[in-house]
Amino acid sequence: MGIKKGTRLTETPKDRELKFRYDAETDRKLRAVCEATGKTKAQVIREGIDKLYAEIKK
Repeated sequence: MGIKKGTRLTETPKDRELKFRYDAETDRKLRAVCEATGKTKAQVIREGIDKLYAEIKK
């Protein structure tokens, strides 16, 4: 299997997928953060996970 056409080469390929349910208030907050930062939902969620992980590793 070769690399598919249009695939971006990266050091950290995003080869995992997560699906979860959330309420309207969480969606409002997520959209507000995305709009304020100019980041995608996925970027905001990844950064949130990184921040919480760093807190528990202190």
